[in-house]
Amino acid sequence: MTTTATPDGLLLVDKPAGVSSHDVVNAARRAVGERRIGHAGTLDPFATGLLVLLVGRATRLLPHLPDEPKVYEARIAFGAETDTEDLLGQVVREAPRPTRAALLEALPQFVGSIDQVPPAYSAKRVDGQRAYALARAGAEVELKPVRISVHRWELLGVEEDSQGRVVTADVRITCGGGTYVRSLARDLARAVHSAAHLSALRRVRTGPFDVADAVTLEDLREKRARLRPALDALPGFPVQRLSDDELAKIVRGIDVAATVRGAWGALVRADDSMLVALAERRAAADAPGGERWQPRVVMREA
Repeated sequence: MTTTATPDGLLLVDKPAGVSSHDVVNAARRAVGERRIGHAGTLDPFATGLLVLLVGRATRLLPHLPDEPKVYEARIAFGAETDTEDLLGQVVREAPRPTRAALLEALPQFVGSIDQVPPAYSAKRVDGQRAYALARAGAEVELKPVRISVHRWELLGVEEDSQGRVVTADVRITCGGGTYVRSLARDLARAVHSAAHLSALRRVRTGPFDVADAVTLEDLREKRARLRPALDALPGFPVQRLSDDELAKIVRGIDVAATVRGAWGALVRADDSMLVALAERRAAADAPGGERWQPRVVMREA
């Protein structure tokens, strides 16, 4: 893994089950010696998989991070619904398990732009309080439906009982941000007159970032992980190398001539490709036919 000269950059971590995303962020802070760490979405403690972290000045790139779609692999356990919608909760409803044919028939209604009621045990806010805090206190939690995007379901395999009923189903779901896979499993089961919860959940991809490229929590704790350059957080963005004169202008917020295509560009130092700024293309009123890069996120000081 490539290192950076300063504690600014991209860090991909494969979170294990049983720890919170905040635990991972704290381990990353200790590992790289930098307090400023932002993330492109957390995971529930029981879930595993990819956390995309931006460190130091690279946190400025978060609004521009290509972080969709998200891809999850999940195991749905049928027959019982829990209050948390995962294996850690208390059973609140039981129902017969469905057939494989019923599942396949129901899946299409959960693809596309759909409304989803988030789980009561979630970080959604209700009257200024976190829903999970209210739920843990025994309060009745009513959350409004949220519009989400589900691009694809893949049924990877099923375990059936002796009557041909599905005990568990392994699925891969490609979706937009803000989607609760727990609630997708809940609603799928209800659609086939069953009940279900997640017994496992793993995020394998966020936009262009893959869990196969991630370091482990143990790597962080043993300080074996190294930051990737901030430029790695912008895959697919056109790159323009800056002359010394252009570099001096960009770090002061002054635009420079655009010599590569694209609506947005990653502007880098010529000698070592270190990211200097993320810039937006604009027409130059004082130079007909010319176009300029206007810096929007500057990574270096003037």
